[in-house]
Amino acid sequence: MNALLEIEQAVSQLPENDLAAFRKWFAQFDASAWDAQFENDVMAGKLDALAEEALRDLHEGRCTDL
Repeated sequence: MNALLEIEQAVSQLPENDLAAFRKWFAQFDASAWDAQFENDVMAGKLDALAEEALRDLHEGRCTDL
């Protein structure tokens, strides 16, 4: 049996209060992983073109107040 299947089975058998605690933990875990990936992408310059486009739009008056 692979690890993913074992995890799925274990999670499906959690009591309601443990499942709620697991959801909270996993949301925080997932958010931290996403933040780390975002920071890596920024440091690698992967978002530079988007930032440049946004600044160009701002300077050319294509941005409006909400």
